[in-house]
Amino acid sequence: MTPTVVIQSKQGIGDVIWHLPYVRAIAADSPGGKVIFLALPSTYAQELLQAEPCIAQTVYFESRGSELKRILHQMRLVSTLRKLHCSTAWFLDVTVRPALAALLAGIPHRIGVGIGPQRWFITNRGVDTVAHRDDPYPFEWLDALMVQMNVSVATSEPNLQLPAAPIEAIRRKFSTHTRPWVVLGLGGSHPLKQWPAATWVEFVAELRKRFAGTVFLIGGPTQTPQATDLMARTAGAPVVDATALPLIQAAALLREADLFVGPDSGPMNLAAAVGTPAFAMFGATRVLTYSKFIHPIMPDDGGPPTLHGMARISAGNVLKRIVPYVEAQGVSRG
Repeated sequence: MTPTVVIQSKQGIGDVIWHLPYVRAIAADSPGGKVIFLALPSTYAQELLQAEPCIAQTVYFESRGSELKRILHQMRLVSTLRKLHCSTAWFLDVTVRPALAALLAGIPHRIGVGIGPQRWFITNRGVDTVAHRDDPYPFEWLDALMVQMNVSVATSEPNLQLPAAPIEAIRRKFSTHTRPWVVLGLGGSHPLKQWPAATWVEFVAELRKRFAGTVFLIGGPTQTPQATDLMARTAGAPVVDATALPLIQAAALLREADLFVGPDSGPMNLAAAVGTPAFAMFGATRVLTYSKFIHPIMPDDGGPPTLHGMARISAGNVLKRIVPYVEAQGVSRG
């Protein structure tokens, strides 16, 4: 039984998350109900998808760097694909190099969206008609591809499966911390996605003053100084600096949380993936619509996202959005 490989070339955690329903659908239509998943190391896919039953193996490949490095990466990808002895390869974005690598590796069935030059290296006809729409979401390409290939996608919800061990570790670690748990996601994959530091201070100060429970700060070690500053400059409800948690434990914390607040980011996508209401700030990026758990917060002036749109989202705007939810959950101090 020759395996099917699915290649996802985008760089972020969120990219793995929202692609997951498509990976499951492809696996359900593949021999053994499983696929081999290839992704960049920056996605942390090996850690995040370790409990996903449809994935037999997650393999990292690299594609970034100078032109010379890209050539070397391409040669390694061809070698990796040859060693996997796959009969079918799926490409979940419009990039050309993975499709070319699959051709050079001798994979007979190469399935992709076929938008742009990629169409010369796939064996299906592609979905070029979607490319003519005004600025389509990438998942519109994939929806059209799934229809073309007669693959049924049951839901767009990621429903990320996590191992039991990190969930139990989080429950033990924070068992004495008062409920509800509100998780704030600091940082973002790009500076333009980040909320201004002064606005974070204003928001956290008011949040700690108004609500019961525990506030957790996540985002990674690079956000630790910001977390320390926020804790020092505000007072009220207890705050936990969770920026040093391993990623899988941060995902487990999000699963156990009652609410997430933060910018469009990896933690926001993780919160939605594990079924936690995610109040997400979309000041610089388009609203993501794949999950019912994403509650978008737009700039105060009602205008569209812009390069500096995060500065147009005030602390008061975010508080106004989350107050009805937290009051309905019985978490407000009043």
